[in-house]
Formats: sequence, structure tokens, C-alpha cells
Amino acid sequence: MDFNLDETQTELRTLAADVLGRAATPAAIEAHERSGLPYDSGLWKTMAQAGLLGACLPEEAGGAGLGPIEMAVILREVGARVAPVPVLSSLVAALTISRYGTAGQREALAPLGEGTAVLAVALREPGAGLAEPPATTARNGRVTGRKSMVSHAAVASRILVPAQVEGAGVGLFLVDPATVAVQDIPLSTGEPGAVIEMDDVPGEPVGTADGQAYQALRLHALAGITAAASGVLAGALKLTTDYIRTRRQFDRFLAEFQAVTMQIADVYVAARAIDVAVWSGAWRLAEGLPAEEDLAIAAYTASDAVVKALYTCQHLHGGMGLDVTYPLHRYFAWGKHAAHLLGGAEAQLDLIGALV
Repeated sequence: MDFNLDETQTELRTLAADVLGRAATPAAIEAHERSGLPYDSGLWKTMAQAGLLGACLPEEAGGAGLGPIEMAVILREVGARVAPVPVLSSLVAALTISRYGTAGQREALAPLGEGTAVLAVALREPGAGLAEPPATTARNGRVTGRKSMVSHAAVASRILVPAQVEGAGVGLFLVDPATVAVQDIPLSTGEPGAVIEMDDVPGEPVGTADGQAYQALRLHALAGITAAASGVLAGALKLTTDYIRTRRQFDRFLAEFQAVTMQIADVYVAARAIDVAVWSGAWRLAEGLPAEEDLAIAAYTASDAVVKALYTCQHLHGGMGLDVTYPLHRYFAWGKHAAHLLGGAEAQLDLIGALV
């Protein structure tokens, strides 16, 4: 399999790296954290003006109509700089609506491409795994249930909610945050998270209740989360290699010690492993091929090897790895959050076992 990006994808990666490299600097992220705002609205607008938020939107909404690979390209660059913007949930929701939504729902994505709207996704439920069918129910277009770990729920224009439809299968519904009870619970990344409770609230159906749109949302979410985790590890690896090349101990650079080179090599292997699984899963998803096994492997790697590699990065930094004035702690927080969002390594092993 050829894992090289095509010309459009390469240009998109270069654009994303350039925009984020200039705007999502450690100093800018620190300033955002001090502001107390839910996300960096300036960076969000900059990404919109560069066409990054519209890349995966349909043409009806002024987008480029690109797909899962391009979403993964953007999210990997966002993860590599731990940029404080709600791009993961927004692109995952937009890609699913682009494929299964009505013409009106697709056109309504235009404000996202302009940087004036945010979309949220409510996949997780308390005590349930990501692969388990939702306990949330829908009847006559009214949704009832409880969802957890919903990022940016309070500032979203709509929340995409999976629910079990009475007498059918699992459907997707667009819910107005103003109609739900939002309990703010900050995420480990510092982003605003929430538990939302819906009590017979109106929901606009997206697609049919045969489970296809729900399955697409799950796979898009897996591709998005693991792509961001891949970027997180890539960013932490670069930070760590730069550090060990310049940090001296016992009159030698850390990179000159064999034990250090062996450990940083393990981090590199983990980074390559998740890259292979992510690109394979995203490519199969884009081609309409079965992608669940590849994405399950990517999710397991993100929940296990990536987290262990981030521990190694912290270890190689010594005390600096725990200093909140040094950027590495953000990468660790993002990596752990991705593992929590996916349900952890054991849950992913169970899923892989069921698939094979």
C-alpha cells in the first residue's frame, strides 16, 4: 500500500502546518489559556480564512468536498501543535452530515467553514464503551438520554447525537444545545467538556435509522481521534529529540547516551506504528472499504503504545517534563485524553478480538 499523500493532500498538509506553525505557538497557546475562553477564536478564524475548516465541507456549503484522508491530514497537524480549537468534533460531525444529511443540513454547514460556528459530537455515554450501541433513545423526533465527554457543548451551534430509534435502529440527530441541560466538566486537555442531559428534546434526523450514518460517525470519530493522537506523538517526539540533542549531563549531550537513544527509538517506532494504522484506516474509509479493523488497531495503538511513548518523552525530559511552563505537558494531556475518549487499551483489545 502506498502511504504517500497525493498532490492535493500534500498541499493541504503544507498549508495546515504553515498556518498552525505561525498561529499556534507555545506563547499564543499560553495566552489563550490565561484568557479563560473556550477556544482560540482568532486561530479558528485564521483556519477558516485559509480554507482548512471548509476543506471537508460539501460544495453546497462553500467547501471543497474532501474526505476522511484530508480530515486526518488537518487533525494530525492540529495535534502536532496541540492547537486549542474545536476542530476534531467539528470536522467529524461535518464529514458525517456531508455524507448523510439533507441538502438543507449540508448547506447549513457554511458558518463552520466561515469560522463562525462550532459543531459538537456526543458519542460517549457514562459507563459505556465507544463501540456499544447508545442507551439514548429517540421517539417521534424527540431525544432522551445522557452523554458524557462532550467537548465544546455549550458553545456549539448543534450537537450531533446518536440515539436508539423506537422500532428501528440507531439514528443520528442534530440537537440544539439550548434545549439540553449542560453540566460543565473540564477535560484533561483544558478544553471545556460537559455531560449533557436530554429530556424529550427535539432532534433533527440526519440520515435514516438503519445504523449506517451512526457507523459512519463512529468510524470518522476513530479516524479523527487517532489522527490527532498521531500528531500529538509526532509533536512530542520532535520536542524531545530537540531537548536531548541540546541538554548536557555529565559533560555529554543526552543524545550521546545509548540508553537514551534506545528509548527515543521506541518512541519513533510507536509514532510510525500509529501512522501506518491511521493512514490505512483513513484510506479504506475514503475508498468505501471495510475500515473498522484498521481503525481499531489505530485506536489500540493510540490508547497503549502512544501513551507509553509519551511517558518516555516525559522521562527523557526529567523534571522539565512535568513543568507546566514547558509545552510537553500539553502533549501528554492530549494523548491521555485521546485514550480516555477511545475507552482505553483493554476496550480496544476486546473490540479487535470481536472483529477477528
